[in-house]
Amino acid sequence: MPGPDKWRAAGGCLLILCLWPVARARAIDNADCFACHSDKSLVKTNAAGQAVSLFVDEEKFNASIHAKNLCTSCHSDITDLPHAETLKPVSCSQCHRIEADIYLRSDHGQAIHKGVAEAASCRDCHGNAHQLLDYRNPASPVNRAHIPETCGRCHGNLEAMEKFNLRQRAVVVSYENSVHGLAHSNGVANAAVCSDCHGTHDLHRSTNPESKLYWQNIPATCGKCHENVRQTYSRSIHGTAVAQGLRDAPVCTDCHGEHTIQAVKLASSRVSPANIPETCGQCHAAQRIVTQYRLPPNVFTTYIQSFHGLALQGGNLTAANCASCHGVHDILPANDPLSTINPKNLPETCGKCHPGIGTRLSAEFFRIHAPPGAAEGKPWIVNFISRLYIALIVMTIGGMAAFNGLDYLRKTRDHLRAVRADQNAELRLTRLARIQHFVLMALFVTLAYTGFVHKFPDAMWSWPFRVLPNGGYVRGMIHRICGWTFAVFFVVHLTTLAGTKRGRASVRSLWFVWDDLKDAIAQLAFNLGLRQTPPPHRRWNYAEKAEYWALVWGSVVMIVTGVMLVFTETVLRLWPKVWNDVAQVIHYYEALLATLAILVWHFYWVIFDPKEYPMNPSWLIGKKAPHQDSHGEVHPDKAGASVEPTATTKPETDGGPDSQENKPNAAT
Repeated sequence: MPGPDKWRAAGGCLLILCLWPVARARAIDNADCFACHSDKSLVKTNAAGQAVSLFVDEEKFNASIHAKNLCTSCHSDITDLPHAETLKPVSCSQCHRIEADIYLRSDHGQAIHKGVAEAASCRDCHGNAHQLLDYRNPASPVNRAHIPETCGRCHGNLEAMEKFNLRQRAVVVSYENSVHGLAHSNGVANAAVCSDCHGTHDLHRSTNPESKLYWQNIPATCGKCHENVRQTYSRSIHGTAVAQGLRDAPVCTDCHGEHTIQAVKLASSRVSPANIPETCGQCHAAQRIVTQYRLPPNVFTTYIQSFHGLALQGGNLTAANCASCHGVHDILPANDPLSTINPKNLPETCGKCHPGIGTRLSAEFFRIHAPPGAAEGKPWIVNFISRLYIALIVMTIGGMAAFNGLDYLRKTRDHLRAVRADQNAELRLTRLARIQHFVLMALFVTLAYTGFVHKFPDAMWSWPFRVLPNGGYVRGMIHRICGWTFAVFFVVHLTTLAGTKRGRASVRSLWFVWDDLKDAIAQLAFNLGLRQTPPPHRRWNYAEKAEYWALVWGSVVMIVTGVMLVFTETVLRLWPKVWNDVAQVIHYYEALLATLAILVWHFYWVIFDPKEYPMNPSWLIGKKAPHQDSHGEVHPDKAGASVEPTATTKPETDGGPDSQENKPNAAT
């Protein structure tokens, strides 16, 4: 059996054999590496045929956090010099095992594993390993001062990020304009940067329960800086709901935003006084949330209609908003003794704005969020007075309207009788022309009404079709029937104008001439006091001609676009969809233009013009009072290029170019 000395000798040999590779590796000093790699011209060609520099700046390496390490600590496959030309990739996990394990589970690590070359690696964030600095070093790319810039190298490139379908786009710009970003740019060292909220090596998307931005983790994430707020919030009705797993309960970002968080004093902040009702209304005006959690209904609407809400909308930022009464992070249910809206605490809560109100509020029941007028839950005397005034308004204003209506009708009847009896009255429209005017008027009003009901289904005037069973279908059928009727009516009108001698004569008499432009300028000058007399009276003046040709043009536009909208499928098969969108826009705005033109232009010339009031009766009896000059003298129609032979001496027939049976909506 060998003696102790032999065992020692054998053990020594074995130890030497085991340590021999290490001893050889350690024999390679960094100076040996820099002998070659300090040469700036040292390059190699990669697989893509590109030249890659192998230069390592010795000065920067010695200043880096890795300066105390041997080159072979990372390049462990180098055992001899000169080394092989191709070396295995260096893995940071050789030393940073825990960080590497965390990173590989992160979104960036998973993306790298899936072959996404653009995903951030260690080098992308920390910098070149040969120049890597401690994160506490102000020059380090992962120092707090440089985190937004480092993350922005990738996330600030909107074009490169587009293909990854990230939930938010211009996050860097948004952050820079936020309260955190502005504080950071002003040198506030503890201002939140990307890594404070998103994490570092453990970065996950917000839908991952492990993410710091997962909805249930957000209070804790924000609480790292806002600890007092977090504790207050955790005791509130919202905080306890989040702790119970209710996703609909708001967390910090639901109210304040994410990358767009603004200071409360800024008007653009979601929690500024002017915006708080809308922010709270995201949940408290949502029917699903209100119904599912049995919250008080209509609180947003009733607040907006209240004195406080109206004052706030009017620009009074000192008016009470949701937070003024309910609190901010400390919101509690009304039955909680600590709640600011608990009946016992209302004198103090309301007293912040209304000092000296005493304890009366706690001694009686009342509702802040009560709709205007009579409503269930209001004191009987409030409901009684509300209903009394409604009845009084209906009877008073209704009586006034009825009285004035009868007065207008009587005066109009007298006016019609006077025109009929006047031997000098002008014949403007024959019986056939008046029939056309009635038809056109009925079609226009029906089309405009049913069209605007479609555009504004929630408007007050749309209620008949809302209460009518299948009202949308009925409205559509009425609109289409009237539309096709109008189209046929218009085609017949054009055919009559072009195909008959009387029609062509009417077109000639209604066409524009130089006198029309002169008359329009003269009328403007007269209205401005620059001319002593108005332009001469003509059979069809510039205003009537303009209105008639506007009717013709508008009819063509509405019929063409209407047909395109009726046959949407055919249009989409033949042309790009943009033309369907164009047809919708034109159809709506042309209808709006025509309606406003009737109200502003046509009604003035036939009703509100003092010379015509209470109305031009031509559309009813075909005649109107004779034209009078500024001295009150009656004159026949002025002859001229734009004037047809006078019709005052002709009987009311359907013949002749003056009959106008082919001109249904010229101003009368």
